[in-house]
Amino acid sequence: MNDLPLKIMALDVGDRTIGVAVGDDLGIAAHPVETIRRTRPPADIRRVLELVAERRITRILVGHPRMLNGTIGIQADKVEAFVEHLREATPLPIILWDERFSTTAAERTLIESGLTRAKRKKVIDQAAAMFFLQGYLDHLSLGGSAD
Repeated sequence: MNDLPLKIMALDVGDRTIGVAVGDDLGIAAHPVETIRRTRPPADIRRVLELVAERRITRILVGHPRMLNGTIGIQADKVEAFVEHLREATPLPIILWDERFSTTAAERTLIESGLTRAKRKKVIDQAAAMFFLQGYLDHLSLGGSAD
């Protein structure tokens, strides 16, 4: 990689929405950004790239939803198709990261914080992205591979 600081964006790609989170400038903490309402693949990719430019992102982490036994399911196939479109649109490194249990953990955290069901529904995807991004940042801080 070049001399740019590592600035990571995480995407939790679903059928209707894409949750977005980013790491701070020090690569220590993940923060929620927004939930993109999906319309068409070109528009979805365009919005992701706008956020990449606005936040000077140097790497994209995409949640890879595996089955409990670690195998690839239908949703993972859909995410991989989205990633292929994204790879065609940007030269940035894109990493698929196991996101099993991220939505469940995010939901539990939001419930514990006292958010109503309606408010949780609005932020759950970005919270899930934040959750697995934090796991990735922790992995890096412990000397794990960036790939």
